[in-house]
Amino acid sequence: MSPFPSDPLICFAHPAYQLGARAHARRFPYRFIELRTPDELEAAITGIDVLVVSGLWRNALLERALQLRFVQSISAGTDQFDKDALRARGVRLASAAGVNANAVAEHALALLLALTRKLPEAVRNQDRRFWRGMIGAIEAREEELCGKTMVLVGLGRIGARLAVLAKALGMRVIGVRRDPAAGPAGADAVFSLAELDRLLPEAEVLVLACPLTPETEELMDARRFALLRPGALFVNVARGRCVVEEALLDALRSNRLAAAAIDVASSEPLPADSPLWSAPNLLITPHTAGETRAYEDRVLDILSENLARLARGEAMLVNQVV
Repeated sequence: MSPFPSDPLICFAHPAYQLGARAHARRFPYRFIELRTPDELEAAITGIDVLVVSGLWRNALLERALQLRFVQSISAGTDQFDKDALRARGVRLASAAGVNANAVAEHALALLLALTRKLPEAVRNQDRRFWRGMIGAIEAREEELCGKTMVLVGLGRIGARLAVLAKALGMRVIGVRRDPAAGPAGADAVFSLAELDRLLPEAEVLVLACPLTPETEELMDARRFALLRPGALFVNVARGRCVVEEALLDALRSNRLAAAAIDVASSEPLPADSPLWSAPNLLITPHTAGETRAYEDRVLDILSENLARLARGEAMLVNQVV
């Protein structure tokens, strides 16, 4: 493998993020271009040394990526990349894990608060200029999170931060992670994924904040939703494919779940004809949990450090994947 180029051409490829503007403001010391569409990326890929990308990536681009040496994912997830193909071509890959940990944890908590405090209903009533009266039926009123048990699947950076936030509200947090020996990361207790079935009946709140892996794909299916106690709340800020969506719909329609909130879907953008849009007591946000005003700068921080390491010929990168 030849040395990393001394004057690499960096390509920021994203339909919305303002990486170029932030790079200008930070006096980014490398040549760069910014592209917004798959067609633009396909046309330019031959001359790019470093690609900063997430959703615009297509594995077929590798066939024409003659100069590509490094891919910096803009997202924490990297399941869209063919790691073996990158490795075979000598292309390094790093994720942006951690850049949105606080944002996603706060979003998950916001979704839970929205469900328990009936905020979607309040917005609908405001649109109608309707002042809802006090509720006599106890089971129909708003709820409190304090004192509830959360089963939290995934104790990486996002899950660990959410555990701290949930405990600050007085919740009991049971963590589930691949390697319990890595510690509870702020949770009250930690267990392996193999013990999830035993833990689900304890969950008054179930949150997925795990990566998409062979073990977590379709993790929540009809059988596991049936294990939840009636009236539980469900939040998914992981990946859409961690959930069998028909099973989620059935759990909502049967009132096994009192309510649910998702920031991700198996197919994104969510098709207009998806039954999820009209599911009872389901709150949907369009994969925006990680978006904050600080996102671009945090990606550029990781990118800058990794470029420096590549220039020095170092073997390890920040958030190295390949």
